[in-house]
Amino acid sequence: MSTQLKSWPEQVTRGTRIPGYRYTSPEFFEKEWEGMWTKVWLLLGREAELPNPGDWQMEEVGPEEILMVRQTDGSVKAFYNVCQHRGNPLVGEKKGHVLRNFVCKYHSWSFMLDGALKFAPDKEDFPEGNPCGKVRLEELRCETFAGFIWVNMDPHCGSLKQFLGPIWEEWEAREVHSWKRTMANSMWLPCNWKVVLDNFNESYHVPTVHMQATPETDRTKVSANINTYYKETRFDLSDEGHNRMVMKGGYGNGQTDKDGNIIEPHASLLRYWDIDPADFKGRPEATREALQQAKRRLGPARGYTHYANVPDDQLTDAFHYTLFPNFAVSLWSDGFHFLRARPHYKDPEQCLFDNWWYASPASLGEPDRQPSANMGEMRPDMDDVDVSLLTYGEGFIGPAIDEDVDVFVTQQRGFRSRGFKGVYLSGQEKRIRRYHELIDDHIEANTGAVFED
Repeated sequence: MSTQLKSWPEQVTRGTRIPGYRYTSPEFFEKEWEGMWTKVWLLLGREAELPNPGDWQMEEVGPEEILMVRQTDGSVKAFYNVCQHRGNPLVGEKKGHVLRNFVCKYHSWSFMLDGALKFAPDKEDFPEGNPCGKVRLEELRCETFAGFIWVNMDPHCGSLKQFLGPIWEEWEAREVHSWKRTMANSMWLPCNWKVVLDNFNESYHVPTVHMQATPETDRTKVSANINTYYKETRFDLSDEGHNRMVMKGGYGNGQTDKDGNIIEPHASLLRYWDIDPADFKGRPEATREALQQAKRRLGPARGYTHYANVPDDQLTDAFHYTLFPNFAVSLWSDGFHFLRARPHYKDPEQCLFDNWWYASPASLGEPDRQPSANMGEMRPDMDDVDVSLLTYGEGFIGPAIDEDVDVFVTQQRGFRSRGFKGVYLSGQEKRIRRYHELIDDHIEANTGAVFED
């Protein structure tokens, strides 16, 4: 395995100003749905939740409910969750199991796992003939990758691998298909879905929102478990529209006491990998390379099989991806922070936000593992935890992310103001501008609509 991280191509933006109406306008919201959401691959389900034939999962995206079903041959198919008789939804829960058929609770029409209509009462009473053999559930393009189920509402779309571009190879090496969900909080928020994705397309906000930095703060010395300083961060944009931000493991500032001794939790991490913290007194930044070497040497024998397949950087650093259009994820050596925003079915100022965490099997078995509240706690023999649907203002969505959520809501207020004339972005926020320009490109290509700055 090469220890060098592959480069992504340079991208050019057009300078779009991103006015506030993009977050509030029903007209823009409608064109966005028809021109973009229905034309791209969307990450919806998780294969682990459908282990057996007849297992199904249903997830909402905008006005659609998508039903994903494990087939008898082991594949997964996706259908719109609607009976083809009179439009009643086939299922009302988020997941379940059927032995052979889905039966509509309105008139008992019965559909097989592959979508074919098997039974309709009084079949001889239809002027157009018996609907069985003529009618079936409306199917979507569906593929699986990295343990997730992806769907596309466009029947003429290209392959998922083509859509993901360099993401495919990088994630395949991680073996994330075998990772387990240890925490899952979801919440309806009073903000547009793009507010969420804009936030996770940059790290410029991190010192202010998460670390209480001030105008007088030296941003090169902000304490964190990752280095968020933009001059030492790698920003990449793929041809396919997905983004990557690589932040080095922040093993310098904030990792020692006043005498230079390595402190917790970093000290325990070093010991787990047979590194003596005392050897790095006064030079905590040197532990990044030491951890990479130790994980490379000891990882495979301890069950961390994916370590052999990834560059050294991925053993210590935060690889933060934003996948067009609505999915952000921070990939650590053994953690997968899942951040997804889905639009409301009719209100541009609401979205469903998922804050979930997945962990590698080997890390779940660590005898001295000390999970944070953000990661949750799980044994290797446990199944994925269920999703908790929380209410904004009443539930706690998770450490650090709750600070982001507070800003999402206040920022949405600002976008309603006629005083907001558009963004003034820094270089490190380039990915936000390109994200919006890609949305515009989809809208224009598929609907012909062009919106003014």
